[in-house]
Order: sequence, then structure tokens, then C-alpha cells
Amino acid sequence: MDKNLVLAALLLLLATSCGVTKQLPEGEMLYVGANVNVKDNSIARKERKALQSKLNEITRPIPNKKILGLRPKLFFYNLAGDVKKEKGFRHWLKYTLGEAPVLFSQVDLEYNRSLLQNFSENNGYFNTRTSADSTKFGKKVRADYTVIPGKQYKIKSVQFPIDSTDVESAVRQTQLKSLLKVGEAYNLAVIQAERIRIDALLKEKGFYYFNANYLKVQVDSTVGKHDVDLILKVKSDAPAQSKLVYKINKIIIYPNFSIAVDTLSKAEKYEDFTIIGNNNLFKPRIFDRTLYFKKGDVYNRTNHSLSLNRLVNLGTFKFVKNQFKVSDTIGNYLVAYYYLSPMPQKSIRVEILGKTNSANYTGTELKVNWSNRNTFHGAELLTISVFGGLEVQLGGINNGFNVYRLGSEASLVWPRFITPFKLKSSSGFVPRTNATIGYEFQNRQKLYSLQTFKASFGYAWKENLRKEHQLNLTEITFASPENVTNLYNDQVAANPSLKNVIEKQLIFGPTYAYTYTNEMNEKKKNTFYFKSGIDFSGNITGLITNANIKKGDSIKVFDIPFSQFIKIQSELKYTYKLGKNSVLKSRIIVGGAYAYGNSDKIPFSKQFFIGGINSLRAFRSRALGPGTYDASNNSSVFTPDQSGDIKLEFNTEYRSKIYRFINGALFMDAGNIWLLNKDVNKPGSQFTKDFMKEIAVGVGAGLRFDFNFLVLRTDLAFPIRKPYLPDGQRWVIDQINLGSGSWRKENLLFNLAIGYPF
Repeated sequence: MDKNLVLAALLLLLATSCGVTKQLPEGEMLYVGANVNVKDNSIARKERKALQSKLNEITRPIPNKKILGLRPKLFFYNLAGDVKKEKGFRHWLKYTLGEAPVLFSQVDLEYNRSLLQNFSENNGYFNTRTSADSTKFGKKVRADYTVIPGKQYKIKSVQFPIDSTDVESAVRQTQLKSLLKVGEAYNLAVIQAERIRIDALLKEKGFYYFNANYLKVQVDSTVGKHDVDLILKVKSDAPAQSKLVYKINKIIIYPNFSIAVDTLSKAEKYEDFTIIGNNNLFKPRIFDRTLYFKKGDVYNRTNHSLSLNRLVNLGTFKFVKNQFKVSDTIGNYLVAYYYLSPMPQKSIRVEILGKTNSANYTGTELKVNWSNRNTFHGAELLTISVFGGLEVQLGGINNGFNVYRLGSEASLVWPRFITPFKLKSSSGFVPRTNATIGYEFQNRQKLYSLQTFKASFGYAWKENLRKEHQLNLTEITFASPENVTNLYNDQVAANPSLKNVIEKQLIFGPTYAYTYTNEMNEKKKNTFYFKSGIDFSGNITGLITNANIKKGDSIKVFDIPFSQFIKIQSELKYTYKLGKNSVLKSRIIVGGAYAYGNSDKIPFSKQFFIGGINSLRAFRSRALGPGTYDASNNSSVFTPDQSGDIKLEFNTEYRSKIYRFINGALFMDAGNIWLLNKDVNKPGSQFTKDFMKEIAVGVGAGLRFDFNFLVLRTDLAFPIRKPYLPDGQRWVIDQINLGSGSWRKENLLFNLAIGYPF
């Protein structure tokens, strides 16, 4: 290693370690942290260390962060000097990269000592003794705390109310699942959690005005040596209302509410509801389907929350407010008020999208959406979209083979199940019935054009915040190619698999998808996202007609052979939070499709593809595989999309914040696709027991510019394992040469995209 570099590093370390106290204000000293020493041989060593660890976490303030014995943030703060402007490099260096010194004058030793005392006592160490002191090291000071906790008190018994009043009986009925356990250590936090638990259960039984503060837990520490009895009671001074069970008397809804609304507007009755100021804006039955309360029901928190969630989930109201008041006419009854402010019924949204991919295609798309949020006065959402776009390849083998797209789609969403029999969801999310119809015209210049008609009808519903289902009773796709050029036909003669793309396709059948996620829980360190779906096509029709293409019994619908297959795909994402500004995110995708009956191959549009900006970023989009097949070796004048019947993909990415809205990433992608059956025109493409030897691997780095409303992503990636090379030569790590222009041209890929890859 260069001696000058070593010397420079040593000087930097010396400056970092010695210079942090030079610029302290006159008379000030640097606070370097606290040392809490738990001294008591009456408790076990393991218990003592655990308590000491917890106590060390609660002292304040937190000192400047230390890395390898140094405080680099403080070094950069001092290095920046006086900063007069609120922006610029020096401001960034001082306040973003740097950190102001934590001074000993900011430390309140007595306050911290009382914190340690209270924490110990709140955890059952009732005889704790604490003291505080400090130790100086030049211009640095450490706070020293000594804690002598004594033996921890345990719970000997737990007593619930024995009186027969309604509220005390209700409290007693919650005892079975109490958080307070005999034999466990006394813990104030658990007692507080127990009060909150009981309050939540009482809310389910109609005690609307009850509050956790109306419960008290008396602690008797005289019952034995280091034992306590816990006696739970309802406070005698709790308000009379808090001890009553309330029922619902009236339900009054303002579906078109504003501050200036005339509350004396026309009222109409529907079932158990009084609807004021509706003026035929909404059909009253949507409230019957959405609200869980009925007249005479005992109030409970679950129905309260579910009703509000469903009103919000309708997607029709901008504001939803709920209020309960005691009835003026009948005791122990509540009047429920719902104040609903609708969104504008009709709206137009224009979307402009710019995109590029690893096949050198750059393009744009314009989409115009018109929406009606209350189409038939039942909160139905009608959306009509018109879109158009183009993709142009600026260089490479596909130069001139531009892609033009034009189409329209109409979708109608009902906020309920539409079925011959009555179904009702019991979750806080409104079930939906979806109907969609669409048309797209795609022109691949110099090759062919393709007309695609799509239609679907099905249902989507959530069990809860984590679990979601989507069942389409039918999805219909009809694809019809036109204007196939001689150039493409010539390529089909050389590569028969290209014929799959220009065959007429009729696909129809049910689909189902299940999704589970806990990613919305920001406090969890480990989160998951799982989605699995199955796609059936032509199965019932094939069964009825006994279609068998292998025997020559191909059945046609509208003179087109319908597709018959099963396709399954599962995706699992895992997120591990390493810190406040860094995460490790991983994904695995496994999929397979099998054609039978009326089909001998999977339709091209339903096959699997790999590579590109959201897949294996070191390989061009749809250019990898299947198996060890190398499409670059053919003599085609353009690069066709490579597809497969089986897919395996794995991605992992480390993301960390660099500066404000800029995040950095390091990633690795691996995977491939395969065909189920042997294809003589694509040697090495069939799935075999040696499939793991045919995995492609790529690595790279990138930047993510997160503007809140938009994430712009740039990635540079290159392959380190190429499955199309001869066995034994597929790992190409030793060939990496970033300084070589020819190596970069062949291997290095730049991806520009919107959004995260997964």
C-alpha cells in the first residue's frame, strides 16, 4: 500500500479523534455518555445484566455517535466552521453530515437518577437505591450512575371486582385472558396495558362512556416477602354514565354535509335510518349495506370502527365524521350521527409517462381517465380511459422496429357483491364487484400489428388489513394479428417459435389471487408481502367437449381454437429494516404453466418472461433464456422476446439514504425461464433436473431519487453468471473489467425507470 495514503489516513484519524473538543464553547465539556452500574448480589448475574442494559437506554441526552472509537459527525460539524447561509455545501456538511456537540451542561444528573429510580420501581424493584456522579477526562465528561435494586417483587394473587353491578360483572368476565399472571414480576407497564385491555372489552359490551382511567389497581406489598397482591377495582368516583350499557336508538345520516348545510333539510326514513338532505344523491340502501348498527343494537366498538372504515372505503366521501349523543327521549340510549361530505362526482385525470428499458427502447404514453364516483347513485365507480403511446429504440439490433399503442378501457365497480344469492362481508372493507372491457391496437413497425379485446367480471374483497382476495369468474382475451410483413414471415421460417406471437388467441376462464402483507406496519423490523394466483383457461369447455389436440380433436369457438391451460405464480417479498434509513429487501418469484386438452402450448401473452428494469437488471428485457438458449446467436434482423413455461427469479437489494431525497442501492438478481417440452429450434431450453446450473446472476448499483410523489430510479448492472455459456465457464466474475470499453459495451447496462423494482 502507498505510504503516503497510510500517512494521510493516520493524520485524518488523529484529526478526527483530537479535534472534536477544540471548538467547544468556553467553560464547556463534551458529554461522552452514561455508565449505569447495577450493584446487588441478591439478584442473579443474568438478571442484573438485563436490568443494566435497559437502564443504560433511558438516560438522556444521547451523546454524539461513536464509530470505531471516533466521532466523525462531530468532526464534520467542526470542519464546516461558521455557516451563515441556510443552504449550500457548508450548511449540508455542518448540519446533515455533521452533528452539534452534546455538552455536559445539557445533562441533568438528578433527573436521570430519578428516571433510573422510577424505572426500577415500576419493574418491581421497590427497594431501589440510586446515586449519580461524573468522571472527567480532559474536556470530556462521563455520567456515572449506581443502582442497587434489591430483590424484585412477584405477583402472589390477582383479585377482580366481586360486586354484582353491571360494570363490575363485565370487568370480572374479562379475567380469563388477563395480562396479570401469578408468579410473574410486578410491572407497571403491564398493569397499564391491562386497564386498556379491559376498557376495550367493555366498549364491546355497550359501556360507551367507560374509560381506562376509571379502573384502579391497588398494590399490597405487605402480604409476604417480595410478594404483592393486585386488587383491581372500578373507581367509586367514576361518572354514573360510565357504568351504564348503552343501546342505539336512532341513526341519523347527512350524506351531503357541509358546514353551511341546512340541518332542517328534507328527511326521509329508510329501514332504521333517518337520512337528511339526500335530495336523491344516494340510494338509501348503500347505508344499510355499509353501516353495522341497527336500532336497538347494543353499542360496541367493533361495529363503530367497521362502519367508519366502510364509509371511507367506499371512495365516494371526502370527509367522514361520526358522533354519538345520549338520547333526549329514552334513557341508556344513544343517537348515532354520520356527517358525510362527498367528493366531486365527476373528474378527469391526465397521466403522462416517460419510460426506458434495457432493450434500448425509450418511449412515452399519454392516458386520459374520466371517472364518475356515483354513477347509479349507489357509489358505483365508472372509469373510462383512453391511452396512446410509442416506444422507439435509439440504437441496437431493433433500431427502426418502433412500437405504437392505442386503446381504450371502461371499468365499472360496484361497492357490493353482485350475485344471485345474498352475500355480505363482515370486514371493515367494502367488497367490490368489478366489470372491465377494453381494446388495444399495437403496431410493431416492420413486423405486424395486433388487436386485443379484453373483458372480465369478478369480485375483490378483504378479510382484514392484511388479507385480500380477488376472484374473476371469467377473464376473456381475444387477440387477432394483422398486417404481418414478409420480413416477419421470413423469420418465422427460420425460427418457428415466432409463429406463436401472430396466432389468433381466444383465452377465457376464471382466475383467483390471494394476497397477504404486513408491510403497512412501520414499527415491525421484519415485514412480508405474499401473493399467489392461479389462472384457468378453457378447462370446463375442454372437459365438456372432450377436446384433445394430440388426437386431432381441436375444438374451435368462433372458428378459433380456444386455449386450455393452468398457470400458477407466487411472489414473496421480505423486508428487513437495518436502521432508520436503511433496509434489505428481497423477492422470490416462482411460476409454472401447463397446456393440455385443446392446446399443446401456452399462449404467448400468458407465458413467463425475464430480464429488464424490474427483473434481472443485468440482462436486456425479455432477451434471457429459456434455459441455456442464446438468442443472440440467431441470424434474425431483430431480437424477438424470449418466453417460457417455468420461471424462477430471486432479487435482493440493500437500500440506504445518502442525502435527503437521494437513496443508494446495491443489488443482486438471479433467475431464468424454461420450456416444459423440448424445442429443437431452441437447444437447451427444456427444464431438467440440472436447472440450478442454468441460473443467470447479475449485480449492480443505483440511485433512487424519491420526491414523495415520484421515485426516479437509475441502475447500472452487469452479469456475473451467463447461463448460455458452456458448462464450467458460466461464472464470469474473473472477466470483469470496468476500464475496458469493449467489456462495458457488452456487459454494462443502464436502466432508467420510475418506481422501485419491487
